[in-house]
Amino acid sequence: MALPTLRIIGFIIGIFLITLAISMLVPMLTLLVYDRSDDLHSFLAASLITLVTGLALVLPGRPAHVHLRPRDMYFLTTVSWMAVCCFAALPLLLIQHISYTDAFFESMSGVTATGATVLSGLDGMSPGILIWRSLLHWLGGIGFIGMAVAILPLLRVGGMRLFQTESSDWSEKVMPRSHMVAKYILAIYVSITLLGSLGFWGAGMSAFDAVNHAMSAISTGGFSTSDLSLAKWPQPAVHWVAVVMMILGSLPFTLYVATLRGHRLALWRDQQVRGLLGLLLVTWLGFGTWYWLHADLPWADAIRIVAVNVTSVVTTTGFALGDYTLWGSFSIMLFFYLGFIGGCSGSTAGGLKIFRFQVAWVLLRANMQQLVHPRAVIKQQYNGHPLDDEIVRSIITFSFFFTITIAVIALGLTLTGLDWITALTGAASTVCGVGPGMGHIIGPAGNFASLPDAAKWMLSVGMLLGRLEIITVLVVLTPAFWRH
Repeated sequence: MALPTLRIIGFIIGIFLITLAISMLVPMLTLLVYDRSDDLHSFLAASLITLVTGLALVLPGRPAHVHLRPRDMYFLTTVSWMAVCCFAALPLLLIQHISYTDAFFESMSGVTATGATVLSGLDGMSPGILIWRSLLHWLGGIGFIGMAVAILPLLRVGGMRLFQTESSDWSEKVMPRSHMVAKYILAIYVSITLLGSLGFWGAGMSAFDAVNHAMSAISTGGFSTSDLSLAKWPQPAVHWVAVVMMILGSLPFTLYVATLRGHRLALWRDQQVRGLLGLLLVTWLGFGTWYWLHADLPWADAIRIVAVNVTSVVTTTGFALGDYTLWGSFSIMLFFYLGFIGGCSGSTAGGLKIFRFQVAWVLLRANMQQLVHPRAVIKQQYNGHPLDDEIVRSIITFSFFFTITIAVIALGLTLTGLDWITALTGAASTVCGVGPGMGHIIGPAGNFASLPDAAKWMLSVGMLLGRLEIITVLVVLTPAFWRH
């Protein structure tokens, strides 16, 4: 890789680190408000280290007349996320006095909006650390939206190419300039966060808890300010606010922009939005009724509890309202399956994304029709767009390597001594971005603290691979990438 290209990449990473250093002012101000100045010097030290490193990368300047090629952007995307996670771990390392492995795992989980945690005793933890964890979710969520909308389609990775073709009746109008789209998306993201904070506060949370959970919910992250997660707040209104916020975070943000620009039915006309909402509604009613029949609860309460947990898993948020692994084998298997689905493309949610399941159904139906009518010309369309060979190949490739990644990480985890349930569900939950796994160790009532360091590093790699749509990272690891 040429030196000017490395300088540009270093310049951009430096900007990210400077932004991260400035973001540390939020927990510092929080500590001052709550009169917890004992942790202030640790955040200040972490911020200065991050700031100096960022300035060292920015001060040489950006070379003129040098532009990044797609292969350079694969490298930039992967390295920038890793660099941010490395420095975001510093406050956790200095204040919690945990190993760097644990600090990096926690920061990777935060930035990738996974929600897996190694920390316990959250109810009495420093407010600076709590707000920092939620802020990492929030920053990672908006960062992923920007990447999914602007970078991944250029690299022919991800699903947004399927929703930004010339045949779209609103794509050219909704995105006249990329910087205008970024401004709209940021404004929408901030607005939903503020509304969510007010909603949680009005429902019964304290202002501090409300802000934390709003940032965690819109980013579909899952970090809470309590070890009990949402179960700490018994008010039904809190639970329904969380459901609404998780759904809002899992919808395509470009469609929010389209709605603001006059296309009022843009969200409803989108096939993946209808599919996600339909899936949630059917699962709430069906699974909720099953839970009502097996639990001593009113039907409305059963539906509410199921709605929170199902929405949390489907949108890969990771909030929990009680330990749903205690509901029986059927619920455990169902939640395991639901964790693979994910939200919509162009949202903060992880997973396979629901549009890939819908496209797979279109292809299956077309193939079956072709078998019945061999000479017929079967149209394959999704969301009003034709499914060309490139899109189909991209979906098949991603789905295959998504599955292989989970299988390889799970196999590696068993080598560290973990049982197969912890290994398989841990690999799946981190790659999908759900957060908690299954079993008594990493289930909704546990955490990842007791896992060996080797397992935590493998799971951290899984979080990064899942968040960056796997292919983006794998390309950088191929010998052909480094060959001139």
